[in-house]
Amino acid sequence: MKDSKSFDVIIIGGSYAGLSTAMALGRSLRNVLIIDNGLPCNRQTPHSHNFITQDGEKPSIIAEKAKAQVLNYSTVKFQNGLAISGTKINQGFEIMTEKGLIFKARQLVFATGVKDIMPDIRGFAECWGISVIHCPYCHGYEVKNERTGILANGDFAYHYTQLVHNLTKDITIFTNGKAEFTQEQTAKLKQHNIAIIEKEIDCLKHQNGNVKQVVFKDNSTFDLKTIYARPAFEQHCNIPELLGCELTEQGHIKTDVFQKTTVADIFACGDNSSPMRSVANAVSAGNIAGAMINNAMTQKEF
Repeated sequence: MKDSKSFDVIIIGGSYAGLSTAMALGRSLRNVLIIDNGLPCNRQTPHSHNFITQDGEKPSIIAEKAKAQVLNYSTVKFQNGLAISGTKINQGFEIMTEKGLIFKARQLVFATGVKDIMPDIRGFAECWGISVIHCPYCHGYEVKNERTGILANGDFAYHYTQLVHNLTKDITIFTNGKAEFTQEQTAKLKQHNIAIIEKEIDCLKHQNGNVKQVVFKDNSTFDLKTIYARPAFEQHCNIPELLGCELTEQGHIKTDVFQKTTVADIFACGDNSSPMRSVANAVSAGNIAGAMINNAMTQKEF
């Protein structure tokens, strides 16, 4: 243990949700510490979209600009590092970083995002966020009318197809194994001339993350430029769960509409607590969390 400092709020995660929370709290004169290790999940993504005033900007540029603006508020501090443990204490919580630094706060905010679990397909990880994409709203316009694949199965693949069909009619579903559609779904896909390929995938051929071909295990190939996929994920940080925060069936941190978790004085915002994975949604959730934390503090202090 090398250090010990106290704050009103510690925010773990300094990307869009965390920075948005910090701005709301900094403008309310709250002493805030942001702890972040600088590895956002969208670090490979070249451009961010569907966020007014920042449409088409690089995600890293948005984050850098946000960080500079947030740190203009003198009560907000930034600590580069990884939070590795959290403990409930009498007057709040104690957080330790991997360097042994100890920080205390009355309230905690987890804006830690999620960790995507890459499937066992060579090339997938290199293309993730570039040409293998997760969100039609974030990236679909840029690949409209392109030859497009959907790497999914069952209800999820069917839902993805409905969304993507508005952007391109050249769609092929890759189930990477036996298809799991209902008769009604199969009939509807056939009606829209959407092919289903059940062959197992060996790898994705790509150039600098831009996919060129799907290569199957039987050595056949399929040319295309874009693939929609939603890999499995896990929480990037296990401290909320260790502190007693409940998770949803899908694996997100359970919160109410005010971003409160199931543990008093702990909030969560961003990808870790919402299936709506976008910069705009993270910023919104962070802003709500900051306002609600300050509101609770003012009621206690008045």
